[in-house]
Amino acid sequence: MRLFAPQARLPHGWAENVLIEVDDRGLITAVTEGASPDGATRLPGPILPAIPNLHSHAFQRGMAGLGERRGAEGDDFWSWREVMYRFLDRMTPEDLETVAARLYVEMVEAGYSRVCEFHYVHNDAQGRAYADPLETARAHIRAAKTAGIALTLVPVLYSHSNFGGQPPKHGQRRFIQSTDAYLAQIEALGIEAAREGFDLGVSVHSLRAATSEQIAEVLKTVPATLPVHIHVAEQTKEVDDCLAWSGKRPVEWLLDNVGLDARWRLVHATHMTPEETRRTAESGAVAVVCPTTEGNLGDGFFDVDGWFAAGGAFGIGTDSHVSIDPREELRWFEYARRLRHRKRGLAATPSQPYPGARLWLDAAAADDRGGGAPTGAIAPGKLADFVVLDTDAPLIGGRSGDALIDSFVFVSNAGPSPIRETWIKGRRVTDAGRHPQSEQTARAYAETVRRLAAD
Repeated sequence: MRLFAPQARLPHGWAENVLIEVDDRGLITAVTEGASPDGATRLPGPILPAIPNLHSHAFQRGMAGLGERRGAEGDDFWSWREVMYRFLDRMTPEDLETVAARLYVEMVEAGYSRVCEFHYVHNDAQGRAYADPLETARAHIRAAKTAGIALTLVPVLYSHSNFGGQPPKHGQRRFIQSTDAYLAQIEALGIEAAREGFDLGVSVHSLRAATSEQIAEVLKTVPATLPVHIHVAEQTKEVDDCLAWSGKRPVEWLLDNVGLDARWRLVHATHMTPEETRRTAESGAVAVVCPTTEGNLGDGFFDVDGWFAAGGAFGIGTDSHVSIDPREELRWFEYARRLRHRKRGLAATPSQPYPGARLWLDAAAADDRGGGAPTGAIAPGKLADFVVLDTDAPLIGGRSGDALIDSFVFVSNAGPSPIRETWIKGRRVTDAGRHPQSEQTARAYAETVRRLAAD
């Protein structure tokens, strides 16, 4: 396949009249600047690398907004979690697929090219394993196919309620697996991934949810090429409980006991000391920050200053899906920092004076390390994942170069979407800002959520 873009944001900067050659795997084989469009599919506007969504609990989209009502004793992450447990109790595998399909369509329309689905709903509503151990995993695989989004399925080991192997709570019964069952699932999904064309990761839900022995067994057994995802240091209570259990803070425990490297995706990592921040950034691990969820749940502020000072890589996730827009995640990643310092343009650097461009391009490339997908750049060897911008859209009209990306990222979402097309693995998935399954998935989603909320 040959694609022609009038302008493209390449790794070294913007280029004109760019010919992109893509093989049948969706990988870019050649990029030529100043080329002729003859014989190529012409793209209708400038293109940017698309962004991977590195953290998703798809089922939580269905309960977005239902956890806002204030309780008698006030609310925090832990009270929200109880609402989540009750909502999940009502969902069937068919419901999971319906909600995920709509969610993934919304992601593609918003400019995400890949979703890392942090999958821990393994059991039925009574806590029993399904006859097919992959039943709920397959629901997400089918949903991703419906949406045309690239999938990294990340099955999650979840066995306990708190540090030291404490028994699980009733609300966690749909998540619970033994180490043996989890490893069998990873093996089976490895075969499935080769057949169905998705990618695989591994995960321990958190240091609360698995013992140190379980973590060691998983890391010893799973292929060393797979990325490793974990929730860590999201809440101060988690930090306090970890200190009581081990004498170490959660990120400190990981650094000292399992080591961290480019395979690791640390989700949230909100509460780190400066020393933890420096050591983790220098390890090559990716911090997966979910600003709209972290703001919604009152988690706290990620140490962007220390992370960037140590050369850390970051990606974004939509987590509980109160927002499905990468631009909003990046805005709040930057705005939280501006509010703390009462200064502007903090993501900009002397070599990159456009903060929106720096954030978008860094987040786009976040998964391209440690066994992740080769995404995040319009360059040979990378997947042909990109968005085509509509320069006639009022929000970005008249802009060019990286100033175009700044306006795209920081200007409000009101009005027509500036994203005209989303391409994934060299295939156009949306046209004129819309997915071909948008209306159908929206109707099915609305019917499902209306029923679940009414029960």
